[in-house]
Amino acid sequence: MKQQLKIYYTSDVHGYLFPTNYADTQEKEMGLLKCIPHFKKDPNTLIIDGGDMLQGSALASYAQAHAEEGFPQAKVLNQAGYDFVTLGNHDVNFGTNYLYDYLEALDAVCVCENIVDAKSQVKKFPWTIKTLANGVKVGIVGVVTDYINVWEKEENIRDIIIADPFVAAKQALQEVKPQVDLTICVYHGGFERDVKSGKILSKTSENIGYKICEELDFDLLLTGHQHLLIEGQLLHGTYIVQPSANAMTYFEIDIEKIENNVKITSTIGKPSPQPEATLMKQLQPLETKVQSWLDQAIGRLSSDALATDKLDMALHGSPVVELIGAVQLAASQAQIAVVSLANTSPGFHKEVTMRDVIATYPYTNQLITLKITGKQLKEVVEKNTNYFSLDDQNRVIISPSYLYPKVEHYHFDFFVGINYTVDLCQQIGNRVSDLRYKGRLIDDTDVFTISLSDYRASGGGGFPTYLECPVINEGAQEIVESIVEYIQSQEEIVIPPLLGYTIIHSCK
Repeated sequence: MKQQLKIYYTSDVHGYLFPTNYADTQEKEMGLLKCIPHFKKDPNTLIIDGGDMLQGSALASYAQAHAEEGFPQAKVLNQAGYDFVTLGNHDVNFGTNYLYDYLEALDAVCVCENIVDAKSQVKKFPWTIKTLANGVKVGIVGVVTDYINVWEKEENIRDIIIADPFVAAKQALQEVKPQVDLTICVYHGGFERDVKSGKILSKTSENIGYKICEELDFDLLLTGHQHLLIEGQLLHGTYIVQPSANAMTYFEIDIEKIENNVKITSTIGKPSPQPEATLMKQLQPLETKVQSWLDQAIGRLSSDALATDKLDMALHGSPVVELIGAVQLAASQAQIAVVSLANTSPGFHKEVTMRDVIATYPYTNQLITLKITGKQLKEVVEKNTNYFSLDDQNRVIISPSYLYPKVEHYHFDFFVGINYTVDLCQQIGNRVSDLRYKGRLIDDTDVFTISLSDYRASGGGGFPTYLECPVINEGAQEIVESIVEYIQSQEEIVIPPLLGYTIIHSCK
């Protein structure tokens, strides 16, 4: 007997419900409201989301700041008929109470096997079985990257334990597999190896999708987190997919079961030309508030501080970085600031609006001040030069590892307050020279104060050196708030020239 079912899958929507990226007011081919018109729900169809719904867009920030108005994300997922969700690492950025309120508003069932209640030691979102109208029994297991433990503020997750996702998924599979016809793992994480070649891409445990496919035997692995579009394919016998972020794509997955044989195929779904009309009308008053909030002028600069090409900024600096660096130095009173920009950071207009701030610094990061030695400082500056490579004509390019399997411009840092030379003709690990603070050569034993985001201070991005540095000030304010306060502090902000480094790449 042939039995068929369909799955629609989204992940890493980050609160992008409307067809806009909020950097401007132009309609874009993105947003969940443009995806769900394609979702055709019937009793043999499941709609699943892979996490990171609550943070990342201006709408998400506004919704969190006005929580009394409810969760627009839940309204859209409920209307679209979502059946299951798992949690993403960013879904706890506003604390677990906010997350629980969201899940309470959601009709879908949350599955996240490795989230354990800290007191009772009981799994909060265990696996479940769904029996479809055609009789197919589907086992649904969810897991999230345990790098939440590295990145997240302790107070946001103090009531839960984020356990090893592989161990949790393995145990859940053993329990559920004998009871069902089809097993699905919804994993908010990606792949540590290239899914085609098997080449190692990362040696950390942040992403373990390849390991799950290699050592476990789920029928279907729905992934996310890397914001990387991975077409449907078999990997060690498990069918895998990963959609783009911000609802720019989704997956339509068709499954056919004949006796004990399961055949899975998929197509990449694109946003429809028109958003879902009913929800668009219901949520338009909220979107109008968000857009109005974004267009509020908060201050004035002496000139535009707009971003340019990522490589150009990395090579020559940028007024965007100089301004954020000045903010961090003023807020922390540190000697050195480490500035990280998002993959998309348009910069600040002369008349600065909240749109400029939110679009340019979309993170919820807080500012941390550490004590760092000259030796440690050289280590992190040296590690940072891995962003650059030379092509066969000695032209500077961005290292491919920062572009694949995930675009990670945010792992390149600008060091404000020091001067140095980078010689790309030298081997990695020996590129930095003439490292100076206020004109004086820095010695290994020198000690400085350095301000950076809590994400980077936690070692995020491959900077474990910061974990060795004593914390001077943990910070209580988000960097976005500090940017707003700094810009509002004077009638006109003159951006000081703070960056000082030279890139050498003319190799003989």
